[in-house]
Amino acid sequence: MASFLRRKRGLIFKAVIAVPILWFMVVTLLAYQQRGSIGGGGENVDVDRERRQPILEQPDPDSLKFQAADLLGRRIHNDRGRHQVPAPHGLFKTTTLDPNLPGEMGKAMIVNKDKLSPKDRKEFDDGWQRNAFNQYASDRISLHRSLPDVRDPECKDFKYRKNLPDTSVIVCFHNEAWTVLLRTVHSILDRSPPHLIKEIILVDDFSDMEHVMKPLEDYMAKLEKVRIVRAKRREGLIRARLLGASSATGGVLTYLDSHCECTQGWLEPLLDEIAKDKSNVVCPVIDVIEDENFKYDYSSARGTSIGGFDWNLQFNWHAIPEYERKRRKSDFEPIRSPTMAGGLFSISREYFEHIGSYDPGMDIWGGENLEMSFRVWMCGGTLEIIPCSHVGHIFRKRSPYKWKSGENVVKKNSVRLAEVWMDEYKQYYYERFNNDLGKFGDVSARKQLRERLKCKSFDWYVKNIFPDLFIPGEALASGEVRNKAMSMCLDSSVDSHSMNKPVKMWQCHNQGGNQYWMLSKNGEIRRDEGCMDYTGKDSVQMYTCHGMKGNQLWEILEDGHILHKNSNRCMELSQDGQKILMNPCGAADRQIWLWKRKTKKQ
Repeated sequence: MASFLRRKRGLIFKAVIAVPILWFMVVTLLAYQQRGSIGGGGENVDVDRERRQPILEQPDPDSLKFQAADLLGRRIHNDRGRHQVPAPHGLFKTTTLDPNLPGEMGKAMIVNKDKLSPKDRKEFDDGWQRNAFNQYASDRISLHRSLPDVRDPECKDFKYRKNLPDTSVIVCFHNEAWTVLLRTVHSILDRSPPHLIKEIILVDDFSDMEHVMKPLEDYMAKLEKVRIVRAKRREGLIRARLLGASSATGGVLTYLDSHCECTQGWLEPLLDEIAKDKSNVVCPVIDVIEDENFKYDYSSARGTSIGGFDWNLQFNWHAIPEYERKRRKSDFEPIRSPTMAGGLFSISREYFEHIGSYDPGMDIWGGENLEMSFRVWMCGGTLEIIPCSHVGHIFRKRSPYKWKSGENVVKKNSVRLAEVWMDEYKQYYYERFNNDLGKFGDVSARKQLRERLKCKSFDWYVKNIFPDLFIPGEALASGEVRNKAMSMCLDSSVDSHSMNKPVKMWQCHNQGGNQYWMLSKNGEIRRDEGCMDYTGKDSVQMYTCHGMKGNQLWEILEDGHILHKNSNRCMELSQDGQKILMNPCGAADRQIWLWKRKTKKQ
């Protein structure tokens, strides 16, 4: 009996030892299999990349609740190869920042397309085609990627009011890339004081891609303060923003595009200016997120630009004028700006409604930013850029969206704003397309709004808010410039792609556009910010107007010659009519140019 008990004790002892070991092996095996299943569908895993991940702490409740929706979105990508979702390091908070991770601290994510596998190369190309930015790079950057604190040191010491109003952040989107949209939302939540964010309203302008349907709803359901409002048809940016405003409850409306990243301290300075005066409409400094590699570019407060416009009613940027620098006590105070870019700004919800929100007669996008800029200034408000607030924005070189509308909606919108707000100055815009206004709808309600608000004249706006603006009415000559020898006109665009390139010749079409020119009282042959420039060599080129005369100084002689003062040569049409020559002045008809309009005094 004693021997039997000793044998039993031995077996019991072995069982006590073996069971925990066996249990540990089972748990380890299951955990290994579960980890391997995250990639899904037999997808190849970049082992080196996984090894570069920082050590992850145990997921806290805030990060754990993202996981289910993320895995759902990841399955969509693996099954259909259409929309990649966050990499694992975008799900959990890290114990330490690893600067070597893709895109961290705003660094560029460089992708060598030539070294990609055929599968990855297709993903790379498809992402560019769909979005007009490098979605492949975005999909490999954390949704919570770190950014440098881009504020000037002085901004970090500013003290803001304690009782700032809260804000509804409205983000409109149409088929936006998954990681870009989510990174926008997380940057708002991660870098804003929670009590100042009343809500984030994602306005879906009738998207049709699967990743922004139920997967987006499932993901956002795990986040506090985020809700989705969906349009029942394609509305365009203007009416989508109105839809967002109609459901907002915050004291301030903050509009952001769906491909942005907010930086540390971006929100408080905006809200502080509105708390000071509800009629202040404020914009952050818009930094550039490069479309090719997602590098975050920024500059100091002194390098901030202000908004302007040209007589084609296109928004443009200008350096801060000297009179505005003198008005401010420091480089970090708000900067008065004649116009705003329109994509990113904050406005009191009460004031937004008071001054007429957006013109509901405008379609899709275009012109709404200038219309609001003119209206704010002319109706008693102030438009400012806040140097201590920075938000990054992906600037694309083309729009990835297509519209079935056959009309020129930008022109229609611009004619509407010109009819309502620009008074006699509207004629300078209309001359650009030979007064062919087209259909622009009924603007009587907007004119009544202007009367009700007792707004100032556009002449007041030009002389007091944008005194640096070139006024076509002061030009000595304007319109098409036609050669006497044959029906060929000076023709050139003045956009950034046309600078430092020769002015062309083209068959005269009498429709303005690239054949509309002005001779300024300073002797410039110009359109908007582009001037004809001749260095004495080669050809006449387009160059940014610098106001220093020199190579940009021209004179129209009584007989029709166009004389370049510095070189003492005259503009001449080549014999084949295809280009401009600069030769000693003579009697040939190819040196005689006919302006559509000339003043008596030259």
